[in-house]
Amino acid sequence: MFIKISLFATIIAVIIGGTLGVVGYAVSYADAFAYFSNDPKACANCHIMNDQYNSWQKSGHHHVAVCNDCHIPHDLVGKYVAKAENGYHHSKGFTLQDFHEPIMIKKRNAEILQEICVRCHQSFIDPILHSNKETDSDVSCVHCHRDVGHGPYK
Repeated sequence: MFIKISLFATIIAVIIGGTLGVVGYAVSYADAFAYFSNDPKACANCHIMNDQYNSWQKSGHHHVAVCNDCHIPHDLVGKYVAKAENGYHHSKGFTLQDFHEPIMIKKRNAEILQEICVRCHQSFIDPILHSNKETDSDVSCVHCHRDVGHGPYK
């Protein structure tokens, strides 16, 4: 009886320990906690974001906004929900090597970006949006201003 319990406990301990070890190694290797910071270098931890990081450094927003300012909601819950969703998609994509290259913004992230553009530039764009009532829902800031946040590529 003692041997069966001991063997069972050992197997469970090895499974839990192995899982925690793999997760701990992955978190350490990927520098996962850096993504909770506001440092744009965290977004360039992966080579796939180098073009975006380098072009942001040449952009007009470089001195006034970092990645999180434009790409992550500013409310506490929305911020961590978006970071969790993005973290999941990025880690899955890089682990399985099934990401699109060049990297493309997902629909939900484009909506977040649009909401933040409008909020930050509200006083300037309000007259434009109100004079264009029929196409309000179709107006996308980055459609015309693609290079503003990231500057020219390459």
